Amino acid sequence: LVMHGDDDQIVPYADSAPLSAKLLKNGTLKTYKGFPHGMPTTQADTINADLLAFLKA
Repeated sequence: LVMHGDDDQIVPYADSAPLSAKLLKNGTLKTYKGFPHGMPTTQADTINADLLAFLKA
């Protein structure tokens, strides 16, 4: 699972997220519109819920 905000100013989305997911054997890309680099902290409820749902699937 690759989780990436499309408003990341530290690691630009286009430069990393799609390629990261592609390099993983069963990679899944979850894109968050408007989320910044620190999204696990600033958007913890959303990130944690999606991560738990992925792990339970």
